[in-house]
Amino acid sequence: MADPVGYRRAKPGTQPSYSHPPYQSSIKRAPTKPLIFLPHTLSEITGPIYGHDRVIPSDSDLTKQHRDEPIGERISVSGRVLDEDGRPVPRTLVEVWQANAAGRYNHEVDRHDAPLDPNFTGAGRAITDEVGRYRFLTIKPGAYPWRNHYNAWRARHIHFSLFGPSFLTRLVTQMYFEGDPLLPMDPIFASVPDTGARDRMISSFDLETTIPEFALSYRFDIVLRGRAATPMES
Repeated sequence: MADPVGYRRAKPGTQPSYSHPPYQSSIKRAPTKPLIFLPHTLSEITGPIYGHDRVIPSDSDLTKQHRDEPIGERISVSGRVLDEDGRPVPRTLVEVWQANAAGRYNHEVDRHDAPLDPNFTGAGRAITDEVGRYRFLTIKPGAYPWRNHYNAWRARHIHFSLFGPSFLTRLVTQMYFEGDPLLPMDPIFASVPDTGARDRMISSFDLETTIPEFALSYRFDIVLRGRAATPMES
């Protein structure tokens, strides 16, 4: 991960555009007319309530949400949430969701011909501590096919969502794995033109935080804005 530096507007090419033709569904979602300004109301500028209960430490362990162990390679994913000056961002809600080890989401619209794991829901949440750290224990997700183009496969990834003090400040990104051969062929990953910015979406293997005899570990720091900002979905 690049060292955070002073804030300035994102350099062109370091964030994904609304419309990226190789990612076909982005064409349908991208605005074709000038944006309309909408004044903020109370629901946008006040803090939301997340889920049905308070966030508790066990929410961050995706391997312990059911009676039995999920199938797949256990991994630890940890890092820090930082601002443009490298300062930690404490008490920030971090949510993750992902496919299981076979590359299938636990969702009714996922019709991928791969098994569901009854012991893996694939979603978790955590609150950053006083120095901006978070940590999840999960299963390494599998690649899966999608119908964007002929023989299209999504690289292994984990979705991240970060909430500030209001709904308006939600940021969404994806974390990838270094060395994945599908990365050069994934148009969502490639929707960020700048190579250095793209690399900020790739986690790095971290032996220091690996859990001995239990789980390998990956580090993924998230920079919210500035020249070293992690690319976010528009």
